[in-house]
Amino acid sequence: MSAKRVKADAAKPDKPVKAAKRAIEQDPRTPPATAQYERDDSIKKALVVTAHPDDVDFGMAGTVATLTSEGVDVAYCLVTSGDAGGDALVMERADRAKLRESEQRTAASFLGVSEVIFLGYPDGLVEPTLGLRRDLARVIRSFKPDVVLTQNPERNYERIYASHPDHLATGEATLRAVYPDARNPHAFPALANDEGLAPHTVRQVWIGGTSSPTMVVDITDSIDKKIEALKSHQSQLKDAGGIDKLLREWGEAVAKAAGLPKGRLAEAFRVLDTA
Repeated sequence: MSAKRVKADAAKPDKPVKAAKRAIEQDPRTPPATAQYERDDSIKKALVVTAHPDDVDFGMAGTVATLTSEGVDVAYCLVTSGDAGGDALVMERADRAKLRESEQRTAASFLGVSEVIFLGYPDGLVEPTLGLRRDLARVIRSFKPDVVLTQNPERNYERIYASHPDHLATGEATLRAVYPDARNPHAFPALANDEGLAPHTVRQVWIGGTSSPTMVVDITDSIDKKIEALKSHQSQLKDAGGIDKLLREWGEAVAKAAGLPKGRLAEAFRVLDTA
Protein backbone atom coordinates (compact mmCIF):
# COMPACT_ATOMS: atom_id res chain seq x y z
CA MET A 1 0.00 0.00 0.00
CA SER A 2 1.24 3.44 -0.84
CA ALA A 3 -0.45 6.39 0.83
CA LYS A 4 -1.70 8.90 -1.69
CA ARG A 5 0.60 11.89 -1.60
CA VAL A 6 0.81 14.91 -3.87
CA LYS A 7 3.49 17.56 -4.16
CA ALA A 8 2.96 20.46 -1.80
CA ASP A 9 1.43 23.55 -3.38
CA ALA A 10 4.16 26.16 -3.65
CA ALA A 11 2.56 28.22 -6.42
CA LYS A 12 3.74 31.83 -6.39
CA PRO A 13 4.42 32.31 -2.67
CA ASP A 14 5.00 35.94 -1.68
CA LYS A 15 8.52 37.19 -0.94
CA PRO A 16 8.32 36.90 2.88
CA VAL A 17 7.22 33.27 2.55
CA LYS A 18 10.04 32.60 0.09
CA ALA A 19 12.54 34.15 2.50
CA ALA A 20 11.22 32.14 5.43
CA LYS A 21 11.22 28.97 3.35
CA ARG A 22 14.87 29.49 2.36
CA ALA A 23 15.87 30.18 5.96
CA ILE A 24 14.21 27.03 7.22
CA GLU A 25 15.59 24.94 4.35
CA GLN A 26 19.09 26.06 5.29
CA ASP A 27 18.56 24.88 8.85
CA PRO A 28 19.60 21.18 9.03
CA ARG A 29 16.99 20.59 11.72
CA THR A 30 14.03 21.25 9.42
CA PRO A 31 14.75 20.50 5.76
CA PRO A 32 11.73 20.63 3.45
CA ALA A 33 9.35 17.74 3.12
CA THR A 34 8.64 16.68 -0.45
CA ALA A 35 4.97 15.76 -0.45
CA GLN A 36 1.67 16.58 1.20
CA TYR A 37 -0.60 13.91 2.64
CA GLU A 38 -3.89 13.45 0.87
CA ARG A 39 -6.77 11.40 2.21
CA ASP A 40 -6.34 7.69 1.51
CA ASP A 41 -9.42 5.56 2.13
CA SER A 42 -7.32 2.39 2.10
CA ILE A 43 -6.01 3.40 5.53
CA LYS A 44 -8.54 1.90 7.92
CA LYS A 45 -6.45 1.63 11.09
CA ALA A 46 -3.46 3.54 12.47
CA LEU A 47 -1.41 2.76 15.57
CA VAL A 48 0.63 5.47 17.30
CA VAL A 49 3.57 4.23 19.40
CA THR A 50 5.38 6.70 21.67
CA ALA A 51 7.46 6.58 24.82
CA HIS A 52 5.55 8.90 27.17
CA PRO A 53 2.16 10.53 27.74
CA ASP A 54 2.08 13.89 25.88
CA ASP A 55 4.66 12.83 23.23
CA VAL A 56 1.95 12.25 20.65
CA ASP A 57 0.16 15.48 21.52
CA PHE A 58 3.27 17.63 21.05
CA GLY A 59 4.27 16.09 17.75
CA MET A 60 1.45 14.17 16.06
CA ALA A 61 -1.94 15.13 17.50
CA GLY A 62 -2.90 17.25 14.49
CA THR A 63 -2.30 14.28 12.23
CA VAL A 64 -4.24 11.99 14.57
CA ALA A 65 -7.19 14.38 14.49
CA THR A 66 -6.98 14.52 10.71
CA LEU A 67 -7.01 10.73 10.44
CA THR A 68 -9.92 10.23 12.84
CA SER A 69 -11.91 12.90 11.00
CA GLU A 70 -11.49 10.75 7.88
CA GLY A 71 -12.88 7.72 9.67
CA VAL A 72 -9.58 6.04 10.48
CA ASP A 73 -9.59 3.94 13.66
CA VAL A 74 -6.61 5.23 15.68
CA ALA A 75 -5.16 3.57 18.78
CA TYR A 76 -2.27 4.61 21.03
CA CYS A 77 0.41 2.38 22.53
CA LEU A 78 2.57 4.09 25.15
CA VAL A 79 5.67 2.28 26.28
CA THR A 80 5.79 4.04 29.67
CA SER A 81 3.24 5.80 31.84
CA GLY A 82 5.47 8.83 32.37
CA ASP A 83 6.22 8.03 36.00
CA ALA A 84 9.46 10.06 35.92
CA GLY A 85 7.93 13.17 34.33
CA GLY A 86 6.97 16.42 36.04
CA ASP A 87 9.73 17.63 38.34
CA ALA A 88 7.41 19.84 40.38
CA LEU A 89 5.22 16.93 41.43
CA VAL A 90 6.02 15.48 44.83
CA MET A 91 4.29 12.12 44.75
CA GLU A 92 5.02 8.44 44.49
CA ARG A 93 5.94 7.23 41.01
CA ALA A 94 2.95 4.90 40.91
CA ASP A 95 0.61 7.81 41.66
CA ARG A 96 2.29 9.96 39.03
CA ALA A 97 1.86 7.17 36.49
CA LYS A 98 -1.87 6.96 37.23
CA LEU A 99 -2.22 10.72 36.88
CA ARG A 100 -0.41 10.82 33.55
CA GLU A 101 -2.35 7.85 32.20
CA SER A 102 -5.56 9.72 33.05
CA GLU A 103 -4.30 12.87 31.33
CA GLN A 104 -3.40 10.90 28.21
CA ARG A 105 -6.77 9.21 28.03
CA THR A 106 -8.46 12.60 28.33
CA ALA A 107 -6.27 13.99 25.56
CA ALA A 108 -7.02 11.00 23.35
CA SER A 109 -10.76 11.47 23.84
CA PHE A 110 -10.56 14.96 22.29
CA LEU A 111 -9.07 13.44 19.13
CA GLY A 112 -11.44 10.51 18.71
CA VAL A 113 -8.86 7.84 19.55
CA SER A 114 -10.46 4.44 20.12
CA GLU A 115 -8.00 2.83 22.53
CA VAL A 116 -5.01 3.76 24.72
CA ILE A 117 -2.62 0.96 25.73
CA PHE A 118 0.10 1.37 28.36
CA LEU A 119 2.91 -1.21 28.39
CA GLY A 120 4.20 -0.11 31.81
CA TYR A 121 7.93 0.08 31.14
CA PRO A 122 9.88 2.31 33.57
CA ASP A 123 10.09 5.92 32.42
CA GLY A 124 13.68 6.85 31.59
CA LEU A 125 14.89 3.25 31.27
CA VAL A 126 13.49 2.21 27.89
CA GLU A 127 15.72 0.09 25.67
CA PRO A 128 14.88 -1.72 22.38
CA THR A 129 14.96 -5.11 24.09
CA LEU A 130 13.53 -8.38 22.85
CA GLY A 131 10.86 -8.05 25.52
CA LEU A 132 9.73 -4.66 24.23
CA ARG A 133 9.82 -5.90 20.64
CA ARG A 134 7.61 -8.83 21.63
CA ASP A 135 5.15 -6.57 23.44
CA LEU A 136 4.92 -4.19 20.49
CA ALA A 137 4.55 -7.09 18.06
CA ARG A 138 1.66 -8.32 20.23
CA VAL A 139 -0.09 -4.95 19.99
CA ILE A 140 0.48 -4.78 16.22
CA ARG A 141 -0.87 -8.29 15.67
CA SER A 142 -3.86 -7.56 17.89
CA PHE A 143 -4.84 -4.18 16.40
CA LYS A 144 -3.69 -4.93 12.81
CA PRO A 145 -2.89 -1.35 11.73
CA ASP A 146 -2.33 -0.33 8.14
CA VAL A 147 -0.03 2.48 9.29
CA VAL A 148 2.15 2.88 12.39
CA LEU A 149 3.22 6.33 13.57
CA THR A 150 6.23 6.46 15.88
CA GLN A 151 9.21 8.46 17.09
CA ASN A 152 12.53 9.01 15.38
CA PRO A 153 15.16 6.41 16.34
CA GLU A 154 18.01 8.62 15.03
CA ARG A 155 19.75 11.10 17.32
CA ASN A 156 19.52 14.74 16.27
CA TYR A 157 22.84 16.38 17.19
CA GLU A 158 21.50 19.83 16.36
CA ARG A 159 18.54 19.62 18.76
CA ILE A 160 19.16 17.34 21.74
CA TYR A 161 15.63 17.73 23.15
CA ALA A 162 14.27 15.77 20.19
CA SER A 163 16.50 12.83 21.14
CA HIS A 164 15.36 11.69 24.57
CA PRO A 165 16.80 8.16 25.04
CA ASP A 166 13.30 6.75 25.58
CA HIS A 167 12.18 8.27 22.26
CA LEU A 168 15.14 6.79 20.40
CA ALA A 169 14.61 3.37 21.96
CA THR A 170 10.87 3.42 21.29
CA GLY A 171 11.36 4.35 17.65
CA GLU A 172 13.96 1.62 17.16
CA ALA A 173 11.93 -1.06 18.94
CA THR A 174 8.83 -0.12 16.94
CA LEU A 175 10.64 -0.44 13.63
CA ARG A 176 12.00 -3.83 14.67
CA ALA A 177 8.53 -4.91 15.75
CA VAL A 178 7.06 -3.82 12.41
CA TYR A 179 9.86 -5.57 10.52
CA PRO A 180 10.37 -8.40 11.00
CA ASP A 181 8.69 -9.37 14.28
CA ALA A 182 4.98 -8.69 13.71
CA ARG A 183 4.93 -10.33 10.28
CA ASN A 184 7.32 -13.21 10.92
CA PRO A 185 5.48 -16.39 12.03
CA HIS A 186 8.72 -17.66 13.58
CA ALA A 187 9.30 -14.54 15.72
CA PHE A 188 8.03 -14.94 19.28
CA PRO A 189 6.10 -18.15 18.40
CA ALA A 190 4.13 -18.00 21.65
CA LEU A 191 2.21 -15.02 20.25
CA ALA A 192 0.68 -17.30 17.61
CA ASN A 193 0.76 -20.65 19.37
CA ASP A 194 -0.41 -19.59 22.84
CA GLU A 195 -2.20 -16.29 22.23
CA GLY A 196 -3.67 -16.95 18.79
CA LEU A 197 -2.17 -13.81 17.27
CA ALA A 198 -1.49 -14.37 13.59
CA PRO A 199 1.32 -12.45 11.88
CA HIS A 200 0.41 -9.03 10.51
CA THR A 201 2.21 -6.86 7.96
CA VAL A 202 2.13 -3.09 8.46
CA ARG A 203 2.00 -1.25 5.15
CA GLN A 204 3.72 1.99 6.18
CA VAL A 205 5.53 3.61 9.09
CA TRP A 206 5.39 7.38 9.56
CA ILE A 207 8.33 8.62 11.64
CA GLY A 208 7.84 11.91 13.47
CA GLY A 209 10.50 14.25 14.86
CA THR A 210 12.79 13.57 11.92
CA SER A 211 15.29 15.94 10.31
CA SER A 212 14.62 14.33 6.92
CA PRO A 213 10.83 14.39 6.38
CA THR A 214 9.30 13.16 3.15
CA MET A 215 5.67 14.06 3.85
CA VAL A 216 3.71 16.79 5.62
CA VAL A 217 0.16 16.64 6.91
CA ASP A 218 -1.79 19.90 6.76
CA ILE A 219 -3.20 20.30 10.27
CA THR A 220 -4.66 23.80 9.87
CA ASP A 221 -8.18 22.50 10.42
CA SER A 222 -7.20 20.31 13.38
CA ILE A 223 -4.85 22.62 15.30
CA ASP A 224 -7.53 23.54 17.84
CA LYS A 225 -8.03 19.88 18.73
CA LYS A 226 -4.26 19.43 19.05
CA ILE A 227 -4.03 22.37 21.43
CA GLU A 228 -6.97 21.11 23.47
CA ALA A 229 -5.43 17.65 23.70
CA LEU A 230 -2.05 18.94 24.82
CA LYS A 231 -3.61 21.12 27.50
CA SER A 232 -4.93 17.92 29.08
CA HIS A 233 -1.40 17.23 30.34
CA GLN A 234 -1.64 19.76 33.17
CA SER A 235 1.04 18.03 35.24
CA GLN A 236 3.61 18.70 32.51
CA LEU A 237 2.78 22.23 31.41
CA LYS A 238 4.48 25.14 33.15
CA ASP A 239 2.82 27.68 30.88
CA ALA A 240 -0.42 26.26 29.53
CA GLY A 241 -1.34 29.73 28.32
CA GLY A 242 1.60 29.78 25.90
CA ILE A 243 0.84 26.43 24.30
CA ASP A 244 -1.48 27.88 21.67
CA LYS A 245 1.18 30.28 20.36
CA LEU A 246 3.95 27.67 20.53
CA LEU A 247 2.11 24.98 18.59
CA ARG A 248 0.94 27.41 15.94
CA GLU A 249 4.49 28.70 15.44
CA TRP A 250 5.81 25.16 15.10
CA GLY A 251 3.09 24.29 12.61
CA GLU A 252 3.72 27.42 10.57
CA ALA A 253 7.46 26.71 10.39
CA VAL A 254 6.91 23.16 9.14
CA ALA A 255 4.35 24.31 6.58
CA LYS A 256 6.63 27.06 5.24
CA ALA A 257 9.56 24.66 4.97
CA ALA A 258 7.39 22.36 2.87
CA GLY A 259 6.22 25.18 0.61
CA LEU A 260 2.60 25.18 1.74
CA PRO A 261 0.64 28.41 1.24
CA LYS A 262 0.96 31.17 3.78
CA GLY A 263 -1.19 30.66 6.87
CA ARG A 264 -1.19 26.87 6.74
CA LEU A 265 0.05 24.64 9.59
CA ALA A 266 1.63 21.21 9.25
CA GLU A 267 3.32 18.23 10.91
CA ALA A 268 6.15 16.37 9.17
CA PHE A 269 7.03 12.68 8.85
CA ARG A 270 9.45 10.39 7.11
CA VAL A 271 7.36 7.74 5.39
CA LEU A 272 8.68 4.19 5.10
CA ASP A 273 6.94 1.67 2.87
CA THR A 274 7.06 -1.55 4.90
CA ALA A 275 4.63 -3.86 3.07
